[in-house]
Amino acid sequence: MKKPEIRTDWYRAHSTAMLYGLSIGHQASTRQPNMNMFFFILRRLGIALPTLFIIVTASFFLMHSAPGGPFDAEANLEPEVLENVIAAYNLDKPLLTQYWLYLRSAARGDFGPSLVYKDFTATELIAVGLPVSIKLGLTAMLVALLLGGICGIVAALRKNRLIDHLVMALAMTGIALPTFVIAPILSLVFGLYLRLLPIAGWNDGAPANMVLPVIALALPQIAIIARLMRGGMLEVMNSQFVRTARAKGLNESRVVIHHVLKSAVIPLIGYLGPAVAGIMTGSLIVEMIFNLPGVGQYFVQGALNRDYPLVMGIVIIYASSIILLNLLADFVYGLLDPRVRRSYG
Repeated sequence: MKKPEIRTDWYRAHSTAMLYGLSIGHQASTRQPNMNMFFFILRRLGIALPTLFIIVTASFFLMHSAPGGPFDAEANLEPEVLENVIAAYNLDKPLLTQYWLYLRSAARGDFGPSLVYKDFTATELIAVGLPVSIKLGLTAMLVALLLGGICGIVAALRKNRLIDHLVMALAMTGIALPTFVIAPILSLVFGLYLRLLPIAGWNDGAPANMVLPVIALALPQIAIIARLMRGGMLEVMNSQFVRTARAKGLNESRVVIHHVLKSAVIPLIGYLGPAVAGIMTGSLIVEMIFNLPGVGQYFVQGALNRDYPLVMGIVIIYASSIILLNLLADFVYGLLDPRVRRSYG
């Protein structure tokens, strides 16, 4: 009986195609989350630019619609001299023309000359004040993350016990007390009564001068982070995969460190984006109370004196920081949570 002929050429070709297809499919599935995240970032940037444009436009027209002007205090100037000064800053032109000229210069990173600080441009003033606000804000946020995270973890691990109720009571107090109440109290207690710390001045960022402003900025953030951390920990500790890890015999510290913490910080990531931007760009109240040469003090002085370029420059820096840090928070969110990463597509 004649044996059937095996078509080895077809078999090889078919096997090769199957293996190649599986390899291509595996590579495509591996690249897919990365491509989804890449397109997600592009979409967010596409939303961010119109958002920034709307903020700049609204701020420009709101500033110019406020009563008064930057040269109202120059009562002793001759009318001809005042007209020349106004013309030198293009304030005699129609508002739409001023708006177009400002957009052109701002797109190049030039926010224009300051109308109050005559020897400086708005960019130079921001460059002087921004490092102070960033150093102060980053220090306060690091302190808040450390203390708030520890308090939240301890409260979650001791749920419904005395330490849990104490931490939550202090957190509610920290959230309820505004910064303009905390800062003067700190100045009175530690500066005037106990005379332990200076109550004003920067002194090139000396640690003693930073203690009270950092505490005033960090206390509300500590309270919020503690509550977020506690809530995230409790939610993850009741999940199925944590119960499975405990059933396998892992000790509690290993379960908390390797399984609970990674998932518990995910809700915190979404909050940190705008929080870091706000605290870094400068707290108006804290910088005014402690007389710090940060962006916040320049913003208040610029708004009071109608220094349009200075205020607009700070608004652009602040809005850009919030947009970029929110984008970074979403990116980190996707790295930590695979479900979010898959949903980017």
